[in-house]
Amino acid sequence: MKKYITIKDIKNIKHTVQEAIQLKNDPYQFENLGKYKTLVMLFFNASLRTRLSTEKAAKSLGMDVMILNIKDCWNLEYDNGTVMNLTKAEHIKEAANVISQYGDVIAIRAFPSLTDKEKDETEQVLHSFVKYASVPIVNLESATSHPLQALADAITISELKTTSRPKVVLTWAPHPKALPHAVANSFIKIMKEIDVDLLITHPKHYELNSNITEDVTISYNQEEALKDADFVYAKNWSNYQDYGKIVSVEENWMLTNEKLGNAKFMHCLPVRRNVVVEDAVLDGENSLVIEQANNRTYAAQIVLKNILKTL
Repeated sequence: MKKYITIKDIKNIKHTVQEAIQLKNDPYQFENLGKYKTLVMLFFNASLRTRLSTEKAAKSLGMDVMILNIKDCWNLEYDNGTVMNLTKAEHIKEAANVISQYGDVIAIRAFPSLTDKEKDETEQVLHSFVKYASVPIVNLESATSHPLQALADAITISELKTTSRPKVVLTWAPHPKALPHAVANSFIKIMKEIDVDLLITHPKHYELNSNITEDVTISYNQEEALKDADFVYAKNWSNYQDYGKIVSVEENWMLTNEKLGNAKFMHCLPVRRNVVVEDAVLDGENSLVIEQANNRTYAAQIVLKNILKTL
C-alpha cells in the first residue's frame, strides 16, 4: 500500500479486515516494523478518537509520532500563481516538502466547508499533500471521506455478525448542526465490498451523492427499513443538493430501542444523546459504539503496517 486516501487503496478489503482482526489479537507482533520511522499527524480540525487511536496504532508498530494542530500555525496557500500579500504565510509546495523531511508518513485530517460543494469535492487539502509531499499520505478524514472509520466499521461487523450476509441499515438521524457526508460516503463504499445486505433510509430531502448510493436500496420509511436489521448505523448528514443545509430537523427520526429491535447499534461518535439516539440504546447491551471506537486503532494499525512494508 503506497497511500490510504480512500478505501479503493485497499486491494482486498475482506483480506485486510481479517488481517486487522488477527492483529487485534496480538497488536505488538510487528512492534519493530516502524523502528526509526516517524508518523506526522496534521490536524486542520479537532479530533479525539482519530488522533488517539492513530497515535496508539503507530506506537504499537514502533513508530515515533509528531502531532501538529496546523491551524495554530498559519493558513496555507493552495492556489498557484497567487500573490501572497494577505493572510496566508506559506504555500503548500514548501510546507508539504518540508514536512516530508521530518516524517516517513504524513496523516491529515481536514473537514469540508459545507458551503462550496464543487471545491469540497476536489479535496484540495488532501490532494495537495498527495501532489507535493514525497512520502505516503493517510486520510484521517477529509471533506468527502473517512476511510479509517469505514475500515473500523467493516472490522466490527465482520467480527460480530451471526449470519453470513447480515442486513445492515444506514439511517439518517437528526442533529442541530450541519454535518459532512464523509462517514456515510465511506461506510456505503466499504459495505459494497463485503458480504452484507445494505439499505439506506433517510427523509426524502436528505439524499446523498447518487454516484455513491448507486445500486443501494433507499427507503424513506425508517421503521419499515429497520425491520429485521442485524446492524443499524445511525448518522446525520446535511443536504447534498442544497449543499450543507439543514432542510428540516425531523426529530421523529431519532433512533429508539423500539425502532432498533434486536439489531446491534453502531455510530462513529461523538453522538448527541437523546437527539440522534436515545439513552436506552446507547446504554443497552446491543450498543457497539465502544467496540467500534476500539477498532479504530486496528484499522489505523493495519493501514500503517501495510504502508511501512513498502518503505
